[in-house]
Amino acid sequence: MTARITLIGGPTVLIEIGDWRLLTDPTFDPPGEYPLPHTTLVKTAGPARTLDEIGHIDVVLLSHDQHADNLDHAGRRVLERATRVITTPSAAKRLGRPAEGLAPWATTTLSGPAKPDLNVTATPARHGPVGIEPIIGEVTGFVIQGQQIPEIYITGDTVWYEGVSQVAQRFSPRILILFAGAARTRGAFSLTMDVNGALETAYAFPESMIIPVHCDGWKHFSQGRDDLELSFQALGVAHRLHLPSAGVPLEIA
Repeated sequence: MTARITLIGGPTVLIEIGDWRLLTDPTFDPPGEYPLPHTTLVKTAGPARTLDEIGHIDVVLLSHDQHADNLDHAGRRVLERATRVITTPSAAKRLGRPAEGLAPWATTTLSGPAKPDLNVTATPARHGPVGIEPIIGEVTGFVIQGQQIPEIYITGDTVWYEGVSQVAQRFSPRILILFAGAARTRGAFSLTMDVNGALETAYAFPESMIIPVHCDGWKHFSQGRDDLELSFQALGVAHRLHLPSAGVPLEIA
């Protein structure tokens, strides 16, 4: 069964598989500014598709709700329209219904008429260096599995650390949607994967196609698609890197 992956922009990816329509971290605002206590996030590019063009969404997979670059004003309207919203336990408490929290390694099943069952497992994620958890709060990734479908791992906003390595010990995804960009808002350390972390992840999942997202469209990204491409080329693994064009579906069997 084929998976259809469409980058909408930033961390927002439409995943169509077995008549299911899933969306990661919805961000549909135009460019603008989002003040935070310690900084201001600046969005520089809007989505490749509008909410109307996206249409119905069965399930939103929300890595976290704390930051506008993962859930903006328009994105919150997507949550209201979706049949299910799967996120962290703390985000589910803040958002209310229909959000449901999933702790790391917990699994829920998606079932629907004339659709194959899909299992969604929450995976560990750490949004920056060790010790940042009390500041940032909970973040999660997801693994999607089902009979005769390509297994998909969505990292969410995380750096490379032992939690990602543990995912590699349990799953062998065909598709790996990697949140990259080396986001920096609090000094020299990165809050998301830099090129070194992306390469570590690629080697931890040797059978996976690597699809980087969330590495452009915001000013706080310190590394972009070109950095990833050059680094993967330098180590001879560029054939595993797939850089999607926003709004253009990628078909993967």
